[in-house]
Amino acid sequence: MRRGLVHLLAWLLATGAAVTLSWWGVHTVMTGTAYDPPRALPITAADATTQESKPLPSPTPRPTPSATPSASPSRKPTATATPSPTASGQVKSYDTDGGRAVFDLGRTSATLVSATPGTGWSMQVWKTESWIRVEFSSGADRVSVFCTWHDGPPRVEIGTY
Repeated sequence: MRRGLVHLLAWLLATGAAVTLSWWGVHTVMTGTAYDPPRALPITAADATTQESKPLPSPTPRPTPSATPSASPSRKPTATATPSPTASGQVKSYDTDGGRAVFDLGRTSATLVSATPGTGWSMQVWKTESWIRVEFSSGADRVSVFCTWHDGPPRVEIGTY
């Protein structure tokens, strides 16, 4: 009987040592990983104040485009233009399924005022001396807003593919 207790005690000590060593090894490896509780950063007075973003200076002053309701989400090419007169031409906003593109349309040229992708969409812009293309994309869906003025006054075409 005494021999059985010695074996049981030896087994318990060996098992306890193995569990302790394993726990220590896992704990050491896991320290500093995503399993640690998140730590909050202190807020300083400078961080607590809100700062408004200021637009970059432009060679010609641009008016802020007027807000228009955005197009309803559908698969059809949808665009609305909202004109507002400026010194150089008219600012027109084109709302599509992919986002909004705003152009300043003059008599013989155009400039891109802003382009904003919709939620879940990304955007790319190409510019040359005679056209501007804004492409909104989401997965396999593409919407292009294409402004050309190489053979007359600026015109805007919207296409999906």
